[in-house]
Amino acid sequence: MNSLQQKFLYYSKRKSFRYGVPFLLLMVGGSFGLQQFAQLRYTFSKKGSLTRQEAEKYGINMKKTEEVTLEAAYEEIQQLDIEQWENVRGPRPWEETGPPSSTTADAKH
Repeated sequence: MNSLQQKFLYYSKRKSFRYGVPFLLLMVGGSFGLQQFAQLRYTFSKKGSLTRQEAEKYGINMKKTEEVTLEAAYEEIQQLDIEQWENVRGPRPWEETGPPSSTTADAKH
């Protein structure tokens, strides 16, 4: 018993034992604690998939799954006219919101 106590006193004076062991216990114990909290989050989550009938009840018209395809999106993008466009600067928070005036646009050119 005496030798066990001497070994404990010997190691307790070492910095690696005094700071390393509590650090490792905190890291390992914290990992298990976070796992339990995350499990609670997913266990009691009320999120679920929205059905088409529920969406229509709230006034949301969902597209049918066969309507949204990569090919249909590509065809839609091909029909866009990307040569004729105008660069319009958005309003800044300190500016008044409203349609851009033509005098400020002409003065910058």
